[in-house]
Amino acid sequence: MYSRRREIAILLSFAAAALIMPATAQVAMESATMPRADVNSAQRLKGVAARLEAIVASGRLDDLRWPNFSDYEPQLESFYGPSGYKPEWLRDGKPTAQAIELIQALQNADRKGLEPEDYDASRWAHRLTLLRGAHGGLEEARFDVALTICTMRYVSALQVGRINPEHLSFEFDAENRKLDLPDFVRQRLVAGSNLPSELTEVEPQFAAYRRLRTALQHYLELAERDTGERLPEATQVFPGQSYAGIVRLTNLLRLLGDLPDGAKTSSDRRIYDGALVDAVKRFQQRHALAPTGILDRNTIAEMNVPLVDRLDQMRMGLERYRWLPYSIEEPQIEINIPEFRLRCFEPGDRLALSMSVNVGEQYDFQTPLFEKELEYVVFRPYWYPPASILREAIIPQLRRNPSLDHVDLELIGAKGKVIRSGRVTPAMLQQVRSGRMTVRQQPGEGNAEGLIKFIFPNQYHVYIHDSPKVSSGGTERERVFTHGCIRAHEPAKLAAWVLRNTPGWDLKRVERAMHQGPNNVRVNLAFTIPVSIVYETAVVDESGGVHFVHDLYGNDAMLEGELAKGYPYSK
Repeated sequence: MYSRRREIAILLSFAAAALIMPATAQVAMESATMPRADVNSAQRLKGVAARLEAIVASGRLDDLRWPNFSDYEPQLESFYGPSGYKPEWLRDGKPTAQAIELIQALQNADRKGLEPEDYDASRWAHRLTLLRGAHGGLEEARFDVALTICTMRYVSALQVGRINPEHLSFEFDAENRKLDLPDFVRQRLVAGSNLPSELTEVEPQFAAYRRLRTALQHYLELAERDTGERLPEATQVFPGQSYAGIVRLTNLLRLLGDLPDGAKTSSDRRIYDGALVDAVKRFQQRHALAPTGILDRNTIAEMNVPLVDRLDQMRMGLERYRWLPYSIEEPQIEINIPEFRLRCFEPGDRLALSMSVNVGEQYDFQTPLFEKELEYVVFRPYWYPPASILREAIIPQLRRNPSLDHVDLELIGAKGKVIRSGRVTPAMLQQVRSGRMTVRQQPGEGNAEGLIKFIFPNQYHVYIHDSPKVSSGGTERERVFTHGCIRAHEPAKLAAWVLRNTPGWDLKRVERAMHQGPNNVRVNLAFTIPVSIVYETAVVDESGGVHFVHDLYGNDAMLEGELAKGYPYSK
């Protein structure tokens, strides 16, 4: 099909030049009954239309920053085809008010976390200058197509992001959420009266996205004001000690808002004390560091991260937020992997519950990123170790001490026979290795899944669960030690929330079922709840505090590398 389009494009490019003068009997007949000015105008429009159609059919416009627009060619055909390829952004050869307003939006794309040059920000001034002077149909056709392509790219980027998340192993399906771009651009933008509002409406509507977008705009201003000076390195600076970087430290913390404008600092520009210590604690808390107030290597390293890098974190975060499929009209559970944080939202995007979690290790056991529906919980569950744990831990342990008498493991044969005690023979171990015999851990306080697990069926066999080994704090490394599942630090509260619409279940009953109830009891939710496992290294809390966390799995770097390739992105 595309080869045929290319043939048409070649033919149309030759025809376009001829169409500067009347080229068909139809035009001749029309010109006989029309005033000369109207005839000339009609002829000129037909010439522009022919050139415009030729450009669309070619799938390429060298005037663009990213010339190849073949991925948008079908949408452009649907956009221009019904009107006979007449220009949509020009009237009598001049840009419409909507065109000018849209160009301004493209030039300010950085305020949405996008790259303005992807939408030809620096090229529009020259194009507008050409249209103000003497020009021909070719300039008009190129202008109109360029604006339509950039607009479609921009609108799509705002709504569902630039890159298909499935190409980066993020299991979010944006296909069903995509706009009918030709219809949207024609009805809401070409004929629109409030373009900023129309464009804002296509963006994600949940509060976390809006807060991050607002913070990005603030940090754009901060980055322009910051000198970029680096703090001198130091092993540890305690309150009351001298530090050579006091002036820069004061200016930076005041710029970032950790040191309030009205806070008074010591008149001695060498001593680290007073309000500066409190400001450092606030900075540490926002950057996932222990808020000790001690200027250590890690704190100084975070303070020396350029603000342009923080802007990149925010841009990556906005891109990934655009991938998310959930609606604010339904309850939601969101787990942000690098933040080690689980949040529950009521309909209307109201935060109902927040808690710390443990997630998968950085390398072999990364927690996958996807959305599924939470369907049921299991109290006092059995634990069925995954193959990797069987192979690397349990089988070697049973080989060294071949007995079930001192471990809380059971073996289940092919016919369902349960073996809870006695010797484990080499033949049994071989059946375990081959999958003909199952190993499971008995329910109870020492169970690896704890006393409850939350099931949202998925191909990865990942779920949320309790564990007696959960750390209540500590370093990042201490919090990252699961084999891919998510360990909730307050599982009883989470269970009470997800079961709040299931009659008879409250926090007291949940706790009783966990500690005193029968084993392996399944309770279905009254309504399923979407669970989104996401990846955000820049998060803005409800009070407006901007938090940055470590790029745990390297996903920021990977996404930034893919975005740097430019259009056309993988769809």
